[in-house]
Amino acid sequence: MQIARTGYHHTKWVLSLALFLLSGSAFALDRLYLATQEWPPYQTVDRGEIGGVAVERVQCTLRQMGQPYEITMMRWDKAQLLVEANKMHGYFSGSSSASRELYSDASDPLISEELSWFISPNVSLDLDDESAKYKARFSAKFNTNKWLNLKEEGFNVVKKPRDSDSLLQMLWQGDIDVALEYRLVFEHSMAQENIPLDYFRRVPYGRQDLMVHFSKEFLRKNPVFLGNFNKALKQCL
Repeated sequence: MQIARTGYHHTKWVLSLALFLLSGSAFALDRLYLATQEWPPYQTVDRGEIGGVAVERVQCTLRQMGQPYEITMMRWDKAQLLVEANKMHGYFSGSSSASRELYSDASDPLISEELSWFISPNVSLDLDDESAKYKARFSAKFNTNKWLNLKEEGFNVVKKPRDSDSLLQMLWQGDIDVALEYRLVFEHSMAQENIPLDYFRRVPYGRQDLMVHFSKEFLRKNPVFLGNFNKALKQCL
């Protein structure tokens, strides 16, 4: 495999089986185009190499299928917009939402992950108390399902962190009181900063499945693809 650098309006890393140019006629089974974001430990870039548990499971699945592919790392909002516009076949890893279901169908879960509240040591609120959502300052990664759901449910959401590292810094520096994030993701950020894992109070918030979301238009043209993908995925979990 080969790593190539290319770009839209920003730098992105591309993992491919061969170098090629992305064209508007990408909808063919000779090559699958998938978008993702840098999101350790699920999707990572280290010295130009793409990795992480979610990437490895997608790669394994596509190898099982004998399916050539390209995985492009980019901004998360860009990834979703390109799939919605039928310029990429799919993106990962993402949870289900009504808005995503309008233009994509999800695979079986790549990962089933634990969501948690991470609470500043200076905050003693009981999050089971309905009034806590108004008294504390909450945040999650901006423009994700987590952030949008908190807003919709009436939480006092402040700040718009671009990633889990920014979210951690806001909590650590006292700009917010409570962060909502996947446990492995947030603890990875904490480890990078040498913050003890017991520094923040952690309250479980349930589990969430993360999937590959494939364009409905792509699946309409390739009606057996999703079933074959899910079957191969089972061999890679």
